Amino acid sequence: MLDWIKNHFNTLHNLQLNSLVTDLSGETLAIDDGFKHYIRCVNTMRHASGKLIFIGNGGSAGIASHLAIDYAQNGRIHALTLNDVSALTCLSNDYGYEYVFSKQIEFHARKEDVLIAISSSGKSPNILNAVAAARNIGCQVITFTGFEENNSLSRLGDLNFYIASKGYGFVEVAHLALGHAMLDYIIQERCQSNSIQQEILTAEVME
Repeated sequence: MLDWIKNHFNTLHNLQLNSLVTDLSGETLAIDDGFKHYIRCVNTMRHASGKLIFIGNGGSAGIASHLAIDYAQNGRIHALTLNDVSALTCLSNDYGYEYVFSKQIEFHARKEDVLIAISSSGKSPNILNAVAAARNIGCQVITFTGFEENNSLSRLGDLNFYIASKGYGFVEVAHLALGHAMLDYIIQERCQSNSIQQEILTAEVME
């Protein structure tokens, strides 16, 4: 049992550190450059008074909700997810489930916003349609996928994080951990910046 546990968590550890990160042109980025690109995108969005929009189905919907509230509460970043039950049932009834996110993006998104699309398979029609809608508006797009490396969604983002596993558990946990890690870094940077600013103000007062 202990060997299984160690192997399980070692596998998860390696999958996250070896995430395949690409940009819109398909160029591969090192994981730290992927983090920098993501953080730069979020900071640019904040300065433009935009918002993060998280979307996903099933387990990925849970990740989208989890990250949206953490970015809003802990990161003080305008973030939301499009998982309202009334909206989902209304739009799926009126237009079809493949449009439940794209229609909401048409209603609520602005070009200053960033869409974060989470899909283990990278093949969900409603996620792909949402990306197309976001592109029409001019939003930046970041994707998190798994399973097959060349899935449709993994080629559509300005920044793409791919987890090389066909196991839902590994892919979903890795997506959540990556999203959290980048938020933690943003919070740490802000705290350090505030600390430096406070030191400068204190020094000026003492002068």
